[in-house]
Amino acid sequence: MGENNTEKAPKTSWFSGLKAEFGKIVWPDRKSLTRQTIAVVVVSVILGLIIAVLDLFVRYGVDILVNL
Repeated sequence: MGENNTEKAPKTSWFSGLKAEFGKIVWPDRKSLTRQTIAVVVVSVILGLIIAVLDLFVRYGVDILVNL
């Protein structure tokens, strides 16, 4: 089967590796972040409204079928 490597890396190596990887992150600028946030909020609201309207129609349809 596979070899078990029980040797653990020292904590300082892990933290320095984490710091190096964190430095590679490309953060978006404020304008881009604002546009993307607005897009997410708008799409969420639109999908919420679509789901609410569909729920209203389904509830209305079920009420009609129950009262037959």
